[in-house]
Amino acid sequence: MGGVPAHEATPMGAPGSGGHGPGTAPAGGPGGGAAPGGVGGGERAAGSRSSRHDRAGSRGRARRAASGGDRRADTRDGGERRGRGADGPVWRRVAGLGVVAAIAAVAGWGFHRVFPSDGLLLAVVPAALAPAVVATLAHRRPLWLALALDVLLWLAGTVPLYQALTPTVLADVAGAWHTLLTTLLPAQPEPRLLVLVHTLVWAAATIGAEILTRTRTRIAAALPALAVYGVALLLGVDGEGSNLPVAAALFVLIAALALLRDGRSPVWLLTGLPAAAALAALALVAGPLLPMAAQPYNPRNDVELPPPARVDSVSPLDRVSAWLQIPDRDLFTVRADKPQNWRLAVLDRYDGVRWTSGARFQPTGGRVPEGEWTGAADVVHQKVTFGGLPGTWLPAAERPEKVTGVRGLAVDPGSGALLVAEGKTGKGFGYQVTSRVPKPSKEDLLAATPVRDPALTAFPDGPQERLFRRLAQQAVKGADAPIKQAYRLQSYLRTSASYDVTAPPGHSLKGLEFFLQTTHRGTSEQFAATFALMARTLGLPSRVVVGFRPGQASGGVYHVKSGHVMAWAEIEFEGLGWRPFYPTPGRSGAKDDHEVVSSAIEESEELEGEFAKGGSDRARQSRPQATGNGEQADSGPPVWVIAAVAAGGLLVAYAAVIVVVPWRRRRGRRLAQEPERRVLGAWRQTCDDLGLRDEPALTAEDVLSRQPADISPHLRPLAEISNFVRYAPETGTDVAATEAWRHSDAIRRIVRARTPFTTRLRDRLLLR
Repeated sequence: MGGVPAHEATPMGAPGSGGHGPGTAPAGGPGGGAAPGGVGGGERAAGSRSSRHDRAGSRGRARRAASGGDRRADTRDGGERRGRGADGPVWRRVAGLGVVAAIAAVAGWGFHRVFPSDGLLLAVVPAALAPAVVATLAHRRPLWLALALDVLLWLAGTVPLYQALTPTVLADVAGAWHTLLTTLLPAQPEPRLLVLVHTLVWAAATIGAEILTRTRTRIAAALPALAVYGVALLLGVDGEGSNLPVAAALFVLIAALALLRDGRSPVWLLTGLPAAAALAALALVAGPLLPMAAQPYNPRNDVELPPPARVDSVSPLDRVSAWLQIPDRDLFTVRADKPQNWRLAVLDRYDGVRWTSGARFQPTGGRVPEGEWTGAADVVHQKVTFGGLPGTWLPAAERPEKVTGVRGLAVDPGSGALLVAEGKTGKGFGYQVTSRVPKPSKEDLLAATPVRDPALTAFPDGPQERLFRRLAQQAVKGADAPIKQAYRLQSYLRTSASYDVTAPPGHSLKGLEFFLQTTHRGTSEQFAATFALMARTLGLPSRVVVGFRPGQASGGVYHVKSGHVMAWAEIEFEGLGWRPFYPTPGRSGAKDDHEVVSSAIEESEELEGEFAKGGSDRARQSRPQATGNGEQADSGPPVWVIAAVAAGGLLVAYAAVIVVVPWRRRRGRRLAQEPERRVLGAWRQTCDDLGLRDEPALTAEDVLSRQPADISPHLRPLAEISNFVRYAPETGTDVAATEAWRHSDAIRRIVRARTPFTTRLRDRLLLR
C-alpha cells in the first residue's frame, strides 16, 4: 500500500535489506563468514527457510486439495479434467445442468406468443432436457462425441413432431423463418414450423450444457438461451399475451446458476433467489410502462407479403344471380346467439368488368387482427357447418376476431375475410367463430369522415363515369356531410329501381349503365355494384361485400339457403372502419323482409332526420376535446404512476450499480497490463475485502497484526510479494502476479465465510 515505511515492511531481498531477490540467498552467514563444519551459515539458514517453506507449502496444498480450494488445472493430463468441470461436488454439476435445461426451456416458452401452448410443449420440453442428460453422461468424454449424440437425439426428437422420420427437416428449419414472418399469430402448430423452435432450444441447451461441464464460467451457459429468447421476442411481437413473466423467470434462473457456479452454500440460494425474484417483480411492473413497450420493433413490417391472388375461379358476386334461380339449395347452417348477416367475400378492386378481391391473405392459427373500430360492439359466437357451399371462402359475422377448427386458415387483415388456403371444404366441414359486431353511437356516425385512399375511389376509364357522377350528384344534392351523402345515395337507389331476381345478371359498366337507364330492375348484385361506383365518384372509398341473410331460424340454428344470398356495399370512415349500406330494396318494394337490413335502414332514416334538424352542425370530432380551462380531457397517466415508475427505475439502476461497480473494480485490478500493477491490485483488493479501504496509511505489518491467525498463511506471503514489487517494480513477473491473486482469492473466501450476510449486504449497498 502507498506510504509503507521501509523499516516496518522490508521484504526479503528488498533494497536496503542487504539481501537478494526472490529465489536467491546470501552466500554466507552474518558478516559473510562460513558456519562451523564447512557449511556457510547463510546457506544453512537459507536451506532451513527453504525447507520450512516447502513443508508449509505442502501442508497448504494438502489442505486446499482436501477442501476443494486448489482449483488449478491438473498438469498431468493437460488441464483436461478441470476444463471439463469434473472437480467440485457432483450435486453442483447436476443442479447446474438442471438450471441450464430450465433456462433453455423457459427461453423456448417465449414462443408462446407464436404458437398455442399444447404444440409448443412437445417441441420445447424434449429439446431442453435431452442435452443435459447427454452432458451428464459424457462430461468425461471428448466433446465431439457429446455433440454427435446431441445431433442424433435432435433428429430422433423430430419424430414425435412429424409422427415420422422425414427428410425435409432441414428445409423446414430453413424456411420456417419467412413463413412465420408472413403469418398472423398465433401460427398453426404445424411440424414444419414447430421444428424451428425445437432446433433453437436444442442448440441452446446443448451449447449451455457443454459450457457448464467443460469450463469454469458462471453464467456463460445461459447466453445461448438468451439468444433464443431474443428470437422469440422478434417473432412474437404481434402475438397475444406478454413475455415479461418469461423474462422474470429467466432472470431468477440465471441468478440461481451464478450462485451455484460461484461455489456458494445452499443457504445462499435461499437468500439470493428471493432478492432476484423481487427485482424481477419490479421489472414486471415497470416493463409495460417503458416507451419501447408501446411500439416494439416488428420485423413483419420489413417482410414482403405475397401479392394479391384470386382465390376462386368464379367470383362470389358472379354467383348471386345463379343462386337466386335455385333458392332452396342448402348451403350451410349457423348456430349463433343472434341473427346476423354472414359475410362471405369482400371485393374492393374493379376493372370495368368484374369486382375482385385485392386481399393479401396470410396464414393464421385462428386470431384475426382487430379492425379500426375499438368501441362498443356485440360479441357473437357462431358454429358454422357446411352443406353445399362451394369454394374456399368461409362465412362469418363481421368482424371475426377468433376462429377455431380450421386447418390451413388464412385471413385478410384489412377486411377480416376468411378462407381455407390448404385443404378442402365439403359437406360436414365445420368451425367456430367469435365476432365483434361494431355498435357505434349516433355521435360517432354523425362525426364520421371518409378515409382517403385513391385505390378505393378509383373509377375505371370509360364514358360511363360521367353518367354515374351526374346521377350521384343528383341523388345527394344538398347533402354536404359524407355520411349524409352515403345515406342519400342509399335511399336514391332503393326508391329509383326495383328488386327482380329475373333481371339480367352481370356488373360490368355496360350492364350497370343498362340497369340505370333502361331496366331499372336488378338483384343485389347490380344495386351494390352501382352504389359502390357512384360513391367513388363522390370521393367516398367503397367496396362490395357478398354474403347471406341470417337464414331460417329453428331452435337457435339458422339454415342458410341459396336464396338468402345478398350483396351490399361498404364505405370506410376514419375511426369507424367499414360501415355497411343496403341499397337493394325489399322484395315487396318499400320495406325489406330481412330484420338486420330493416334495422339498418331504420337507423339510417333516423340519422337523416337528425341531419334535417341541424345535427350535421355538431362537433365533427369524436375524440376527446380540450376542456374550458385549456386542459386536455386525456392528460396521460396519473402522477403517482409516473413517480412509481421513476422510483422503480432508480432502484433498478442502483441495483445494477452495486452489482457492476465492485465487479469492474476487481476485474480491472486482476487484468492490469503490467505484472506489478496486478500484484499491487491484489493487495488493494485484499485490503478492501478486509474492510481497510479507508485506512491507506497502514503498513503491511499493521494489516498483519490486525488479522486473525487463520488468514496469516495467505496474508503474509501476499504482503511479502507486494512489498517486494513495491520496492523493485521492474522485477515483477507474471508468476508473482498469479501467486498474489491466488492468495487474495483465498483470503476473500475466508473473509466472506466468517462475515454475516447482513454485514456483507450492507457493505455492498454502500458500495464498500
